[in-house]
Amino acid sequence: MSDPTSQANYTDIYTQHVSFKWNIDFPNKKITGSATHDLRVSKDQVAEVIFDTADLDIESVEVEGKSVAYEVKPKHPIMGAALHIPLPSGLKSGSLVKATITYQTTKDCTALQWLAKEQTQGKSFPYLFSQCQPIYARSMAPVQDSPSVKIVTSVLPALMSAIRQSPPSDGPAHDWKGNVVYRPFPRHEGKEWTSGIWAEPELIEAAYWEFISWQSAEEIVVPYRFGVYDLLVLPPSFPYGGMENACLTFLTPTLLAGDRTLVDVIAHELTHSWFGNGVTHAHASHFWLNEGWTTYIERLLLQVIHSPADRGFSYIIGFKGLQDALEQYIDRPKYQRLVIEFEKGEDPDDAYSRIPYDKGANLLLHLERTLGGLDVFLPYVRDYVSTFMGKSITTQQWKEHLYAYYDKHGGAERITALDSIDWDAWFYGEGVELPVKMEYDSTLAESSYELAKRWDSARAVEISRLEFTENDLDKFSSTQKVVFLERLQSYKPLPSSHVEYLASLYKVSNTHNAEIRLRFYQFSLADPSSPAAKKYAVEAADWVIGGGTGMVVGRMKFCRDVFRAVYKVDKELAVNAFQKEKNSFHPIARKLIEKVFVGRI
Repeated sequence: MSDPTSQANYTDIYTQHVSFKWNIDFPNKKITGSATHDLRVSKDQVAEVIFDTADLDIESVEVEGKSVAYEVKPKHPIMGAALHIPLPSGLKSGSLVKATITYQTTKDCTALQWLAKEQTQGKSFPYLFSQCQPIYARSMAPVQDSPSVKIVTSVLPALMSAIRQSPPSDGPAHDWKGNVVYRPFPRHEGKEWTSGIWAEPELIEAAYWEFISWQSAEEIVVPYRFGVYDLLVLPPSFPYGGMENACLTFLTPTLLAGDRTLVDVIAHELTHSWFGNGVTHAHASHFWLNEGWTTYIERLLLQVIHSPADRGFSYIIGFKGLQDALEQYIDRPKYQRLVIEFEKGEDPDDAYSRIPYDKGANLLLHLERTLGGLDVFLPYVRDYVSTFMGKSITTQQWKEHLYAYYDKHGGAERITALDSIDWDAWFYGEGVELPVKMEYDSTLAESSYELAKRWDSARAVEISRLEFTENDLDKFSSTQKVVFLERLQSYKPLPSSHVEYLASLYKVSNTHNAEIRLRFYQFSLADPSSPAAKKYAVEAADWVIGGGTGMVVGRMKFCRDVFRAVYKVDKELAVNAFQKEKNSFHPIARKLIEKVFVGRI
């Protein structure tokens, strides 16, 4: 099956390299310039190349240096407008042809967010960043916008996802007219690659301190192949926790908790260098191959670096997010599947949730256990990466490789183990339960569970007689506080008086740790009719819109869930808060938040 989200004919002719010549027009918020594609023919007599575009203004097209007539087809609401370009006749498979498209972006470009200087930490320069996953590169440039097409090289005088030519990673940064600075991390012993942190000057010290302790996945998988691994802390409107751009991971500033408790995101994004940027899903239906594998390895790193208990604890936290996501799609069970057979032109963002991450990671954990543990499974992981590095594959290709490996390296015993797995239930099963009941090491969660149980048992006790103190959380890590608040959500909502007392006692309603703050709002807004929910809905809405500063909490994990919770408490409050700072959110976040208010916006 070809990519259901693309109109490009990449199976007939595909982009091998592309070079961009761009003028970044900040006053008019657009990019003008050209994209030159080196195209490799894979089908004899191919007559045209088709590129994906979305809201681009195409000015001219040249093929092999000669101007040609082209056609931009009517716009599809999800996939955009297909750009058809005729090719010279008689092309043979394997031959190369060059096409140059001159164009400019428009105000409807989903991939770009143009920030006014007031929306940055330094408030001195405007800021531009791009976010192209899953299908938004086509709004920034005419491309074959599918993960099945890998464009391998580009060099720009900009901070971007590419092999860095200048400046050297151990040298000074460019003296550009911007407000982003670089600081190298100490070189890892025995590593052939380098790493550093980019941020606005106002954040560079905090970011360097926060992220200097992150670790490599090389000891689990195979050597890192991209030469440089840098981190870039973006302004607060960035819609994701991290984005695994090759060589340059984009990060949200919500990770700057001040206690290094959220650096697991770095492990996750680095792991994408093998699973996602290395071995890539063929198209959106197989997105779990990126995120499920990455989440599984990220949690395995916690066991290697810390302990098995830390690995189990991460699965416990992830399972709560998985349950919430499965419940969210109870009316759209198709999106509860691990492998989603998207219709042609269906929006993959409608299915974006924790499901491919956590259902996928649980499948792999189940597979590890079924096959006999890490000693049996890790050699397969390394073979999987080595076999498919640089390729884009489907779930079926992965499964066939899995069986072939264990047929060769395990024989009948391993094949019998694989046959015991209910593959259809994992890939295509719907509902709010996993195909098997998963057990995790709950050692680190027990204290959180116990404190939550005490609060539940004290719901009928007068506030003046409650036996809780502000020291209850002193020995809790940030993640244990998260699990405590999540566990509370599994009980009937506490009385408003108890919710407000808990917030005051533990200071969880104004913490700088966004993960804790999100869980508090989810807990306090659980009973939409309660006075506490009315009170904290106002605080929650104000938090995600940045208190009117334009510095919104744009990470969708937070803003989307908070708007969803606030909307259940006070629809007018949620809509009005969003409308107030609507244009401060990234276009992707804006689109998905609006879907929370279906029928209102």
